[in-house]
Parts: sequence; C-alpha cells; structure tokens
Amino acid sequence: MSHYLGIDIGGTKVALRVETDAGCVDEATFEWAPRHSAARDLAQLADHVAELRTRLGAPLRSVGVAMPGTVGPDGRITAWPSRPEWAGTDLDGSLRALFGESAVAWADDGDLGALAEARDSGCDDLLYVGVGTGVGGGLVLNGTPCPGLYRGSFEIGHVVVELDGTLCVCGRQGCLQAIASGPATLDRAALLRGAAVTFDDLRRALRHEQPWAVSAVDRTARALAAAVTGVRELVHPKRAVIGGGFAAGIPEIVGWVSEHLAELARPGQPPLLAEPAALGGLSSLRGAVSLARLIAS
Repeated sequence: MSHYLGIDIGGTKVALRVETDAGCVDEATFEWAPRHSAARDLAQLADHVAELRTRLGAPLRSVGVAMPGTVGPDGRITAWPSRPEWAGTDLDGSLRALFGESAVAWADDGDLGALAEARDSGCDDLLYVGVGTGVGGGLVLNGTPCPGLYRGSFEIGHVVVELDGTLCVCGRQGCLQAIASGPATLDRAALLRGAAVTFDDLRRALRHEQPWAVSAVDRTARALAAAVTGVRELVHPKRAVIGGGFAAGIPEIVGWVSEHLAELARPGQPPLLAEPAALGGLSSLRGAVSLARLIAS
C-alpha cells in the first residue's frame, strides 16, 4: 500500500497528512519552537517526521511540501518574511536529505491551496486567497495552476492595494499582506481598542459587534476585495474562495468581502462573490498531498 505525505509549512505551525488510496491514515500538527535558526527548525521537522514514520510502520512513497517562502531557481530560499532566518537555506537539498528514499517535491502553498480547492469544487477557473500568518493565494485557469507549479508563485499577498499604506515586510507600502494578514488585523484591532488583542478576543468581540473589532476586520475584508477585483479584471475566474487558518476562524469575513466586491463591481458586470474555502484552513495541506500523488504517478 502506497503512502503519500503532504506537509504544509507555515510561519507559526506545520501540518502533516498521510493518505493512501483508501483515504487519510494519519494527520498531525506542531508549532515551531521560538525562532532561532533554519537548522533548528529543520531538526524539529525531522523529529516529527520520524515520529510519523514510527506510527505508520511503512515507507513513504512520495512527499509533497507546501512552502510559503520565495525559492530561487537554484532551490534556495531567497525570502521568507515570517521566518527570515531561512533565507539562503537549500530547500531542495534539505528535503531530499530528510526524505532520501522517497520522491519529494515542493511548491508554493497558495498555488497548492488553489489546486486543492479547484479539484474539490470541480471548478477549473478558481482564485484562492489564504489568510493566515501571511496572505498567500493561487489561481487555477482551465484546470491548471497559473503561472504553473515550479514556475514561480502567484503572489497576491504582495499586490499593492493601498498606495502609501502600511509598510510590508517586503519593503513596499500597502501590500495586501501588510493590511489583511492575521497579525496585521490583530495589530490594527489593538490600536483601535487601545489594548492588546488575541485571536480569541477578536472573535468574541465580533460576536458582540464591538466597533473596534468590526472596523479592524472590515478593513481586512476591503483590502481582500480590492485584490480579488484586480485579479477578476485581468483573468476572470469563475469563483473566488477565501481560506487560511485566520479566515477560517472568522466566518464573518467572507460575507464582508462579498459586500465590498459588490461595491467595487463595474457597471454592467455582475459581482464575483466570495465563498469560504471548502477545505477551510487545510487547503494548502490537501494540495501538498495532491502534489505527492502527482509526482508518484
């Protein structure tokens, strides 16, 4: 029986999922230890992979990895704002050293999230936006990721939606990620409230419609709608889905994005409504498993 492992590497946590042709047989998550070095992170990943292998008691046929950082043509990470200590890391070499006996490949986490959502929904023209520690996304056109796996990522998080807006970790101002990511939303909520805000604080406040919470999340929704509108004008996806761990925990956000999309629609064009990702915060993880199956075939 073949085992396919998908790994979704995030800025704050890592998720692993093993499937066979019969379905999921193992799933686990862990949070990164306090930031120190890429070597320590990779050692932590290796420990969890070893535990998973022990549980399985069987070899892994192939491994697909969803990676949020920017990777150059030589397989080295050129930038990962959430964990900058990974810059310069030989991702290809590190993964092959960890999974030497298995076929292994990586791709952008947003691209894989889009692929998983498109396959789950049966829609060949789909835009996916994942809102978590950062903002990623992917675009599938005619059933194929655009610009294509291994050909560069679909960096919707670094589309500028507010000129002279908030400074982004990439060095520009007004990037979608700088305004709509989970940490950016919480920071804005804290400024409006005048006190620190946790994710649970924000969710409770939204349920009670507290103005500071509504304003903080509405700006996130407006920025997401601006980015989706720009993509829609260029390539006309049939569906737009909002996923990622942060968005999955705030169900109000999808409806608010749709409201802003309607406001931004040009006369004579029906608005493209936002939908919640069918796979919730697991889109990139499921896409990683799909990648593992793809390279094994």
